[in-house]
Amino acid sequence: MPKLKNKPHESPPTAPGALLRLRHQLYRPRFLIAAAAIVGLCLGWPTIRSLIPELGSRPEYKLAATKIQVTQPPKWVPHNLVEQVIEHADLPSELSFLDDDLVRSLAEAFALHPWVAEVESVRKSFPPAIEVKLKYREPVAMVEVKNGKYPVDAQGVLLPPQDFSSADARGYQQIIGVHSTPQGPAGSNWGDEVVVEAARLAARLAPCWKRLKLAAIVCPREPRKTNDLDSGVYELITQGGSEIIWGHGPRSDHPGELTTDQKIERLETYAKKFGGLDPPQGRRRIDIRHRRDVIHSPLSTQRERPDENRR
Repeated sequence: MPKLKNKPHESPPTAPGALLRLRHQLYRPRFLIAAAAIVGLCLGWPTIRSLIPELGSRPEYKLAATKIQVTQPPKWVPHNLVEQVIEHADLPSELSFLDDDLVRSLAEAFALHPWVAEVESVRKSFPPAIEVKLKYREPVAMVEVKNGKYPVDAQGVLLPPQDFSSADARGYQQIIGVHSTPQGPAGSNWGDEVVVEAARLAARLAPCWKRLKLAAIVCPREPRKTNDLDSGVYELITQGGSEIIWGHGPRSDHPGELTTDQKIERLETYAKKFGGLDPPQGRRRIDIRHRRDVIHSPLSTQRERPDENRR
């Protein structure tokens, strides 16, 4: 069997040899050109950057803030809603479409306006255009307190009083007998559950308010106490001065309480039977809380109306 010859042992390159080889690689023309280009770019970047056009400043990437399109507002919302949002949120007069935070900042700005219930979407499109889809708050009643009247929506949110004239205020349902004042600025909840429930009641009565010739909702002095049927009771006043004992608010969970729909049906039936809630015989006190029947009786002409002795 032939003997295998051993290969001569190759010793590893010495340190000086490795350095020579590295130097040879570094001094190749291709590497030197690339290194010079990188150094030149770093040193000249400020000058180069100044020569590159700023796209954010170009007119095709900008839009005047006043050109923002919003969902057509109802008649009670100010026509200059967009201008108010721009001013309150301190937005720039021109908006850059290259701003990554543009959609978010616009959504937040519109959400802060007291007339806006919800920002459903903010959309950008080209040529530059911005469309903001909004849900607006709707006034349902005027809350009367010592220093004036304040509009609220169906959730008891305070709306901007300055957007309503005296004539406007008279056209809404009136909530009286209120002993609190708004706990925050327009756009925030009134802060009193008695008023909030009255606002909800006003929203439910809105379809039949004028037909039944109602004039005001009278608030109780305090919310209903647990297991006390006579506390927290709301009343209604008609245009002719009759008083209707309504009962508790729409969200009452008492097992013996009629629903809001049942109470409205009782008022409709009573008005149809007697020719209105203010019959020719004079003012009446009408209690619709009882399950079996409506209890009604003449109301003394000398008796003070609830809105007179609760203010």
